[in-house]
Amino acid sequence: MASATPKSYFWKGFRDGAPFVFVAMPFGLLFGVFATEAGLNIIQTMAFSATVFAGAAQFTALQLLQDNTPTVIVLISALAVNLRVAMYSASLTPYLGAAPLWQRACAAYLIVDQSYACSMIRFEKEPDMTVPQRMIYFFGSVTPITPLWVLGTYLGAVLGTQIPESWALDFALPITFLAMIGPMMRTLAHVVAALVAIVVALLTVAVPFNLGLLIAGAAGMVAGAQIELMLERNKS
Repeated sequence: MASATPKSYFWKGFRDGAPFVFVAMPFGLLFGVFATEAGLNIIQTMAFSATVFAGAAQFTALQLLQDNTPTVIVLISALAVNLRVAMYSASLTPYLGAAPLWQRACAAYLIVDQSYACSMIRFEKEPDMTVPQRMIYFFGSVTPITPLWVLGTYLGAVLGTQIPESWALDFALPITFLAMIGPMMRTLAHVVAALVAIVVALLTVAVPFNLGLLIAGAAGMVAGAQIELMLERNKS
């Protein structure tokens, strides 16, 4: 498989990322609508999406801004929600760390939940892929998502409240994460990590500024690591 050309891996990534367009567009529309309702104009809304490029952090910051939360708290909360991207980056480093700096910089900007999930599944399935093949696959996986996220944001900002509530665009977020998580539940450690994170997230829902998500993520990682250590000890 590793003998395939980088171009073929780009299209593999494109095909793997393509199903997420069905949630990227509604998700972008929803953010555009919310941003308009919060008082942002089209330029501000588009700049928000283009520079931050992280839906969960954008929604968090927008909600806190609507609640007149101090700017420092808004920034800290958005960063806390988006710290999962730092975890994504750390786990991608063994696969993409040897790529040229400019490629790693572009990849860092384009790390989203979907590109991470697609890439990790592919890299683990095909450990013999070369670094160029991995990098081109990564870019391929995010190619169908990025333009539709930006386009969706624009349309949401332009149409604003004209989009009827019956469209229920908020379905996009949970479906996106379910679609990503499902294929990754391949070991006991993965399942335990997910379950612990879910339970802790529910228990810490009252923690201010969405910091419960960060606590839940850390708890899930610790639980998964402990299960892996336990399994390794049993094998030995």
